[in-house]
Amino acid sequence: MNTWMDILKNNNFIAAKQYIKNGANINEEGEGGESVLVHAIRHRCDEELLQLLLENGADIFNFDDEGVSIFDIAITYDNLFMFNHIIEAGINVNQTKRKSGFTPLMCAACYGRAEITTILLEHGADKNCTDLRGFSALDFARKMNKKSVLKILGFDKELPQNRGYAK
Repeated sequence: MNTWMDILKNNNFIAAKQYIKNGANINEEGEGGESVLVHAIRHRCDEELLQLLLENGADIFNFDDEGVSIFDIAITYDNLFMFNHIIEAGINVNQTKRKSGFTPLMCAACYGRAEITTILLEHGADKNCTDLRGFSALDFARKMNKKSVLKILGFDKELPQNRGYAK
């Protein structure tokens, strides 16, 4: 994974292409089960490099040992290119592999990803779904004071149970 990390940290398309040509494992995983594609998103590699990984078989439905998916990482890092690619591939936007039940919509709410929240809802994300502690996406947006997401999720600050949140 060290070679991949050097390539991705430098967003080096040419080196990635050569490494793949020389037989690199495009789905190699590091500690914790994080894939090359996860690291490419985390290092904010450009679309050209991400596309190269996809064209050479990077698994977009992979998830790490904690159940964090490529989709979750794309949301976290606000990578609309990868997010939209996975949506177009037909992912179930309500599916999660996390033991906590934390969904992609909850992730978008936590990080204040308004555009992603809207797209998730358009693709059938269940805004009433709760995690194992009983928290919904609205609860996460409220806790993190993500006003743009609260508005999209239909937050009404006038309701008695909502007073004291997101001023």
